Amino acid sequence: MKVILLQDIKGLGKAGHVANVSDGYARNLLIPKGMVKEATDSNLRELKRKKEAYEAKEAESLESASALAKRIAMLRVKLIAKGGEGGRLFGSITAKDISEALMEQHKIEVDRRKILLENPIKQTGEHVVEVKLFTDVTAKLRVIVEV
Repeated sequence: MKVILLQDIKGLGKAGHVANVSDGYARNLLIPKGMVKEATDSNLRELKRKKEAYEAKEAESLESASALAKRIAMLRVKLIAKGGEGGRLFGSITAKDISEALMEQHKIEVDRRKILLENPIKQTGEHVVEVKLFTDVTAKLRVIVEV
């Protein structure tokens, strides 16, 4: 029996794929638990329509992320922190600080988890930080730390 997977099932495939399973397995376990539905013509058309809508939404998201990446690459974020001699900071600049400064100074909202910092910034000067906006779309943001 051909079925459309509604969720990921180990050994069969991922959600949205069409798989062949035995009739008993489908009727006695998978369909009653709501894990699959039968692959009729109308269900296959609906699946195709949903996939097309999903792909269109992904393409739109990719386009907007690319535009935002170009915009972020041209920006500079200036942060002021307390520091001592030799340009060392008393505290550190974290991804959260950079995210808040980006929102305050340029009205661009970026989740702090998307700002890729190996370690918090503990030195004054200009630093280049990567911002992951979408799958395969990253931007380099210049962060200027002053005392």
